[in-house]
Amino acid sequence: MASSGLPIHIHCSAQKPSVSSSANFDHLKSTLSSAFKPFLKQIERFPLRIDVAPQTLNNTCLKLVDAAVDFVFEFADQPLLPSQSNFGPVNEMKEAVQVTNIQGEIPRDFAEGVYIRNGPNPIFGALTSTSSMFGRSSYTWIEGEGMLHALYFCKGVEGDWTVLYKNRYVETETLKLEKQRNKPLFLPALEGDSPAILSAYLLNMLRYGKVNKEISNTNVFEHGGKMYSIAENHKPQEINILTLETLNDWDVNGGWNRPFSSHPKKAPGTGELVILGIDATKPFAELGIISADGNKLLHRADLKLNRCSLCHEIGVTQRYNVFMDHPLLIDLNRLVRGSSLMKYEKEGYARIGIMPRYGSADSIQWFKVKPNCTFHLFNCFEDGDEVVMWGCRALDSIIPGPDKGQNKFDWFSRKLRPIKPIEGSMDAVSEDQLVFPRPYEWRMNKQTGDVKERNLTGTEYSMDFPFINEGFVGVQNNYGYCQVRDSIASSASGMAKYGGLAKLYFGEQNPGFSLKENEVEGLIKVEYHMFEKNTFGTGAAFVPKQGGVEEDDGWVVTFVHNEDTNISQVLIIEAKSFTSKPVARISLPFRVPYGFHGTFRPMQLQNDILSIIPSLNSKIVKSISPSYSQIHE
Repeated sequence: MASSGLPIHIHCSAQKPSVSSSANFDHLKSTLSSAFKPFLKQIERFPLRIDVAPQTLNNTCLKLVDAAVDFVFEFADQPLLPSQSNFGPVNEMKEAVQVTNIQGEIPRDFAEGVYIRNGPNPIFGALTSTSSMFGRSSYTWIEGEGMLHALYFCKGVEGDWTVLYKNRYVETETLKLEKQRNKPLFLPALEGDSPAILSAYLLNMLRYGKVNKEISNTNVFEHGGKMYSIAENHKPQEINILTLETLNDWDVNGGWNRPFSSHPKKAPGTGELVILGIDATKPFAELGIISADGNKLLHRADLKLNRCSLCHEIGVTQRYNVFMDHPLLIDLNRLVRGSSLMKYEKEGYARIGIMPRYGSADSIQWFKVKPNCTFHLFNCFEDGDEVVMWGCRALDSIIPGPDKGQNKFDWFSRKLRPIKPIEGSMDAVSEDQLVFPRPYEWRMNKQTGDVKERNLTGTEYSMDFPFINEGFVGVQNNYGYCQVRDSIASSASGMAKYGGLAKLYFGEQNPGFSLKENEVEGLIKVEYHMFEKNTFGTGAAFVPKQGGVEEDDGWVVTFVHNEDTNISQVLIIEAKSFTSKPVARISLPFRVPYGFHGTFRPMQLQNDILSIIPSLNSKIVKSISPSYSQIHE
């Protein structure tokens, strides 16, 4: 894709900037927003993802800009508390290793394949913040560079299992650049003082052609037989699933030139991939449909939103695309006025849009709903005249965090406490208890335009990171799974920790729940699988049983970490016996930090075992790969 440049005029001088006068600092900070207003009008004409090619600037000028940044901006690590230690990064492995410490047994009918999870792993040991004459800016807890953690389940000729583990960074272009320079290069551009964020925007763009670094740390998904790593702020990266090598950015053969949300969905029946790309400048949101083989962009539509709502998910049914427009907003004008770039506007409106698969903005039917912040969905489906959406709904947003990133620990500690509902309503909670996601249902009637909303679970546990048997995406399902937050441990550490898993029975009412007048339909049945004390998990996924008949024929797999022993494991849990002990505990030889989303890709690995671990013992290779024995005999 050709680069587009902004008409920015730069005067280069070898004279160092004077920063000794505090009066000059105050004057600069008070006038910077005004100075940026003409620049804002220019950048609103261009999507912020478009590269401003640094090579078009004079090399001497670029060196002077770099020197000025090094002089004016001071980088500092954001320290982690002892209770946050497993949010810290780990080293990248040179080669996969065999895992032999397995308690219990991997079921014989477990699917051969790869369980892979994404998550942030700051490359220089910690997230950084900067201070300068413009103020302070810092990276938020979601912004570390992406690292993939993969567990390979290889089934031998006799039905025995060989398990391998590997991790690797997602090698985005910006990560390779910082590796080459061996230091942080990009100024944090999301959280902090407005002048600092504005200056970061401009200087990052001038020096590297990008507003911010590409993190690719949120999710992994498969389409057209290929695996991709993704985060909202850039296009996905194609990954070699065997080596975890990053291959290239995926732009659908030049058809797509913007990021797309971290949870694209395959349309039931066709296998087409439905994506939603947001941007801080118009068009704020565009929908795309990619062919089942991943080679062609079949449809593209501007949703013509009048604001940039951070929509992390999109839903699909057999005929429709479903998306949320909620008041977690990215607003450049607000930033220039001196406030936050990203903010949940509590007085703002929320709505859900339903659009025919190949529709346009004019074909969207909008349904006004109660204001909320919903990052993750279980599923969407059609039920007669209604379109049903199940998700994990909160009344405020946990990102980016406190205003300007100040007093982070105190803010998160308050927000993550156990909830204490006020008498009379399950949504009536104190201001500090709004960041409490839990399963929720919306029913939109396309004939009448009415919406029915209800909580599906009570206030005992906060739940998020939902997932289902992916064979039921877009059609009515009976079961859903999600991670259960340990609110006490989360509040104590100031970071969200998940101490168990939940299985939701969408079609069954909770037998122990007494109906309330304002909750006429009651709550649904939930089973819990709680981890051992001080053990927390991330990246759970459903693994269907080969030849399974029922929706919950299969297993749930998840990474967990015991903070007392400092041991990381992968658990395999029988979905039909959800409250029972795991059928297998796979102890890993290395620590795995807490992360975000995971998935399981069924695939035969017998003939690819040496691509994963070239140094594997030949006897083990022979027991797995018949072709190896034939070639070497």
